[in-house]
Amino acid sequence: MTLQCVDAPGIVLAASSAIVNVQGNILENDQFTDPATGHFCMRTRFETTVDDFAVVQEVLNTELAKFNPTLKIRPEDQHRRALIMVSKFDHCLSDLLYRLEQGDIPLDIAAVVSNHPDCEALVARYNIPFHFIPVTPETKNEAEGQLRNLVQSYSIDFVVLARYMQILSPELCAQLSGQVINIHHSFLPGFKGAKPYHQAYDRGVKLIGATAHFVTNQLDEGPIIEQDVVRVSHSRTPQDMVALGRDIERSVLSRAVGLVAEDRVALVGTRTVIFSQ
Repeated sequence: MTLQCVDAPGIVLAASSAIVNVQGNILENDQFTDPATGHFCMRTRFETTVDDFAVVQEVLNTELAKFNPTLKIRPEDQHRRALIMVSKFDHCLSDLLYRLEQGDIPLDIAAVVSNHPDCEALVARYNIPFHFIPVTPETKNEAEGQLRNLVQSYSIDFVVLARYMQILSPELCAQLSGQVINIHHSFLPGFKGAKPYHQAYDRGVKLIGATAHFVTNQLDEGPIIEQDVVRVSHSRTPQDMVALGRDIERSVLSRAVGLVAEDRVALVGTRTVIFSQ
């Protein structure tokens, strides 16, 4: 169960009482009140002997209704469904598929979409549908229309841009607000454009890193989910930095996807609240 609302006395008591009333037992609970906005967030994992999900949902909805919350309840074995988007670089996609196969991320990858055919053979090995949707300036609107149809037809909960090298339109960003995760190389300074790792080498950076964030219509400035860095020295070549970048990009993205898949991420304005394990 995840809950968000304006903070008020009695929310935790009401939630706990509702869980008890469905013969429930709390296994894990995290909560946070944002001091700037007074916005309350909570994530609760519980077990119950009541095997009728609709009954559990009705009781919790009814007993928490007075707080006018955004309340979501999900059986733990009902995994969230993701659509992965990729271009030619397959390191992030490969890592997600491997972790899925190993049971490391409780997620269903419903389909993979790409604007290039390069990753089709990789995806086929996992028996996941692959959709090749080319994108040009002339066909961008049509391509995004196909993407919208896939999100709807596959009942997608969130989209993962696993090094998808296309910028989504502001209209699509708005429609899928809070539902699209992107991975971005992040340095100090933040290098943009082609060959960011070569730019980093030329400037002699000491740290390289990656940031997973929600996509907004402000390019690479959405709410941050996960970040990490690795220290580098002057002896590293641009090729070394590319390899290190691949490693950190895939680990950061996989951690972010895992957090979202387990409902551990709450969006509060332009920030995220992360209920880590």
